[in-house]
Amino acid sequence: MTLTVGELGESGVLRRILSRLDAAQVATLGPGDDCAVLGVRGELVITTDTMIEGPDFRAAWHSGCDLGWKLAATNLSDVAAMGARPIALTLALAVPRDTPVELLEAIATGMNDACQALAPGCGVVGGDLGTAPVITAAVTALGELSGRPAVTRAGARAGDTLAYAGDLGLAGLGLSLLFAEAADKHGNAQPDRVAELKSASAVNAETLAAQLTPTPPVGLGVVAATSGATAMMDISDSLSIDADRLARASGVRVELESELLLGAFGSQRGVDVPVAAMLTGGEDHGLLATFPADVVIPAGFAPIGRVLAAHLDPRVTLDGEPQEPAGWDPYVLRWPGA
Repeated sequence: MTLTVGELGESGVLRRILSRLDAAQVATLGPGDDCAVLGVRGELVITTDTMIEGPDFRAAWHSGCDLGWKLAATNLSDVAAMGARPIALTLALAVPRDTPVELLEAIATGMNDACQALAPGCGVVGGDLGTAPVITAAVTALGELSGRPAVTRAGARAGDTLAYAGDLGLAGLGLSLLFAEAADKHGNAQPDRVAELKSASAVNAETLAAQLTPTPPVGLGVVAATSGATAMMDISDSLSIDADRLARASGVRVELESELLLGAFGSQRGVDVPVAAMLTGGEDHGLLATFPADVVIPAGFAPIGRVLAAHLDPRVTLDGEPQEPAGWDPYVLRWPGA
């Protein structure tokens, strides 16, 4: 018998969710009290991100495990971008009353799996449950710096090498595929088509995986920091948008090179990715970092350009040509049907 959250009630739902979660290593008191207690020393980094059904994701395209994975992965990458080690997550989740409890269990399993795979030792330490007209999730992530200064967006200097780690452009191709082949003319998601698309070809499977269950290189955040990264950030909206943000924060110009981009990322997971997709595709959640010219770029990162002195627009160029930032903006762009 399938129970809904309205039928089981908050306490019953919590018991079933908590049984799916492993303890965070730093938690001296985990979920179940008014607050969790974490045993940490030194400075922490903290970030929060919301995902709302409709503008941010389509439930019909995600399994519960996929959605939970993505909720964790997108926040873990933000912590990594500061050069920190993720240690704990909290989840505030509101759903319609007729939502099957199994969906919430699957979300918890997906978050737990992402923590184990991407940031071992990190775990969900608490949160909140509520009701809403659509699935609405807010994840808070904590990370520890272990005595290192945080790596911000503002440290890039002229002469630095610009490098990237992770997928680049694949998630955007996956989203385009979903709207082209798994949605009707109004943008309404068709869930049965996702499985068909995945089984149709390895290329489809890889591009959809990049969109639905991203695997950011979380462990490379600390590696970049200890290797001397001067600036770093997570690429969530697009390379062109986020490189522009890094350039503005640092007061520099970023010069991307198509030859380097194609050499390092032209073929990913067996998928051919054009430069245009690398520049404007969002949701890859890779790490963009700058390193002094005399520093050896750490394994996992690939040079994609350089940092130049600049105080005027354009802030981002490709092979010397100005690039207008383009990608995801929740206040400007909308998915079809949203």
